[in-house]
Amino acid sequence: MAPSKNDERALSLVPEGLKLGREVLPLLSGAVHYFRLEPAAWRSALEGVKQLGLGIVETYVPWSVHELATGEFDFGRIDPRLDVARFVRLAGELGLKVFARPGPHINAELTYFGIPERVIWTKECQALSAGGKPVVLPMPPQSFPVPSFASEAFHAETELWFLAVGRELAPLMHPNGPIVMMQVDNEGAMYFRDGVYDQDYHPDAIGLYREFLATKYGRVEALREVLSDPEVTFYNVEPPRRFSATNARDLARHLDWAEFQEVLIARAFARYRRGLERAGLGGVPTCHNFPISESATPLDPGLVGETVDLLGLDYYHGASPPQRAEIARRTSELAVRCAAREQPPFACELGAGFPPFFPPLSPHDNLFTALTALAYGLRGFNLFMAVERDRWIGAPIDRHGRVRPFAADFQKLTTALERVKFWELERRVPVHVLIPRSLRRLSRVMHAFGPLSAAAFQVIGGGAEEACFEDDLGLDGPRAIETARFVRELERVLDAAHVPYAFSGGDVARHSLKHAAWTIVVSSGALEPALLERVVRSREKGRAVTLGPYAPLYDASFRPLAEPPSLVDDPGSPVPALLPFEPALMASVVERVRERLAFETLPASPSDIAVTLHVDRKGVPRVLFVINATDEARRARVAAAGAATATDLFDGRSFRASFGAFELSVPPHGVCMLELGA
Repeated sequence: MAPSKNDERALSLVPEGLKLGREVLPLLSGAVHYFRLEPAAWRSALEGVKQLGLGIVETYVPWSVHELATGEFDFGRIDPRLDVARFVRLAGELGLKVFARPGPHINAELTYFGIPERVIWTKECQALSAGGKPVVLPMPPQSFPVPSFASEAFHAETELWFLAVGRELAPLMHPNGPIVMMQVDNEGAMYFRDGVYDQDYHPDAIGLYREFLATKYGRVEALREVLSDPEVTFYNVEPPRRFSATNARDLARHLDWAEFQEVLIARAFARYRRGLERAGLGGVPTCHNFPISESATPLDPGLVGETVDLLGLDYYHGASPPQRAEIARRTSELAVRCAAREQPPFACELGAGFPPFFPPLSPHDNLFTALTALAYGLRGFNLFMAVERDRWIGAPIDRHGRVRPFAADFQKLTTALERVKFWELERRVPVHVLIPRSLRRLSRVMHAFGPLSAAAFQVIGGGAEEACFEDDLGLDGPRAIETARFVRELERVLDAAHVPYAFSGGDVARHSLKHAAWTIVVSSGALEPALLERVVRSREKGRAVTLGPYAPLYDASFRPLAEPPSLVDDPGSPVPALLPFEPALMASVVERVRERLAFETLPASPSDIAVTLHVDRKGVPRVLFVINATDEARRARVAAAGAATATDLFDGRSFRASFGAFELSVPPHGVCMLELGA
C-alpha cells in the first residue's frame, strides 16, 4: 500500500526540498565516492560532510568499477571498497540521506565514463558518425568511442547492470533505507559529441528517426512536401549528414534532425528509468543533471521533464563578469522552470574543486559561483566533490576525512542558509525573457564550427552571435545571429533600468505568461504554433506580452504560416506587440513599461554591481545579494528595499540604511549576502 501524504514514510519534491512525511529536508548534499576511498575512511568522510552542514551524501555507482565480467559483479566480496550497500547503511546510521547515481553514464573522470571497456568496444553499442564510423570522444586519460542512445544492444547491457545494482540497493530505498533520490544517467548531451551532424547515424537511431517523422507528419505526402522530394517515404528517408540549406525552406530537414536528437535522448532516459524501476530502484524522486551550456545541447527540458522528476544543473564557473551573466541566465531559467513545477531549483553538481583537465578553479571561484547561483534563485546543491579523490583537485575534505581550511567558507554558507531558512525564500522578478526551444534548435543547426559543438563553443565564451552561419537564407538577415544580439541588448537595457528579470523556456511558457508582469517572447520569425497561439490568447486576455525582434511568419520549421497573427498595439497599453532590434527604441520601451506597470527596481551603483532581493512568504525582504564580478574592489550603494538594517552573513558586518540605501565595500570577485532587518 502506498503511503499517504501525511504518512511519515511519504516522500515528495516540494519547492523547499524533499518532503519526508511532515518534515522538509533541504537539498544540501555532498559527493563522496566510496569506491575511491578505503572503507576505514568512510566514516570520517561522511562525518566531514555533516560538518559542512549537509544532510545528504551523493555517490555514483560505477558500472565499470563493479563489473568483473559479463553478468558478474563485485559489490565487496573481493574488494571491500566496492561494498556500496555497507557505505549506504553507514550513511544512514550517521543520520545522512543518500542520493545515488548509477548511470549508466557517470563520467566522474573515470576512463570510459564508468562504462565497461568491453561494452565501449562492442560495435553494436557504438554511436556512429555521418560517415558511418564510431564517434570518438578525445577525453583524458584515453579517447574512446561513445555509446549510442538508440542502440538496442547498449540498452540490453544497461538493463543487466541495473538489475545487479538493484540486488544491492533495493532494500535500502526509502522508506526502508536512506536512499531518497535516484539520478537517471548523467549529463546526457550525447557524451559531449553533440554537434547536430556529429552523430547518431547508428542503424537503430535511423530507424527511430523514421518513426519520429512518421509520427510528426502522419502522411507521406506531407513529408514529401516538406522535403521537396516526390520519391521519399517514411521507410527510406535519410537524415542530413551536413548543413546544406540554401534557403529557409531547406531548413526543415535539418531542424527535424535536431529535434529528433532531443527526442532520442528523452526516449533513452525513459527506458533507463523503467529499467531502474524494474530493478527495485523506483519509488523515490528521480533527477537528471544538465551540463554547463545546456541550452546549446540537444537536451530539451520539456521532454526530459516528462521522464524524470527534477531537472538540475551543473556549475563549474569562474569569477568574472561574463560568468556572472551566464550563471544569472542559467539559474534564473532553472528557477522559473522549478516554480512552474513546484520543485526546488537544484545544482546536481556545484563545483568544489575541479578535474585536472579543466581550467583551474580556485576555492574563491567556487564560492563566487555558489553565492551567485543562490542570488539568482538556486535553492539546493550537491557539492562536487565534497571529499577528495583521484582525478580531482581542491575538495574541501581530504580523502582521510579531514576538513581543509577553505572548507570554512562552505560551513559559513550552510550556516547562513539555515539561519534565514533560505530555501523558503523567493526571488520575485517582474519580467520573463522567454526563449523558445525552436530558437535554440535553430542556433544548433546554424552552428558553423563543425566538430566543435555549440555547447563547447559557448563554454569558451562564444554564442550564436559569434558561431553561427551568417547566411540569411532569403530571410533578410542571419536570424540566429540577429536574435542573439537582440537578447544581449535586451539584457543590457533591463540591467540599466535596474529591472529584475529572469529567462524562461518554451516548456514553461504557460507559467511565464500567467505569472510574469511582462513576458518578452523571443522570435526569430519562426515560432511553434502552440506557443504562438498561447501568446495570442494571452494578449487577447490583456496580459503584457511582447514578441521580438521579428514577427512570427513561419512555424518552427520555417514553413510559412497559413495565417500569420495580427500584431496590433493596444492604444491603452505601454506594452508593444512587437519590439524590433533597435537599441534606442528598446530602452525607451523598457522605461515606459517600467513606469506604467510600476515594477519594483533595485538601483545600484556603480553600474557593474549586480543586486538581487529575496523575500519570505509574506513578501517581507529578507536577503539581499550584492555581486561584484570585476577584478577591482567597489564601494557600492544599493537600494535597501525598505529595510533599515543589514548584516553580512559571512563576516558579521552591520549596515544601517541612509536615504533608502546601504553603502558597503565589495571585494573584487566578491558576493555579499546580507540579512535584512526592520
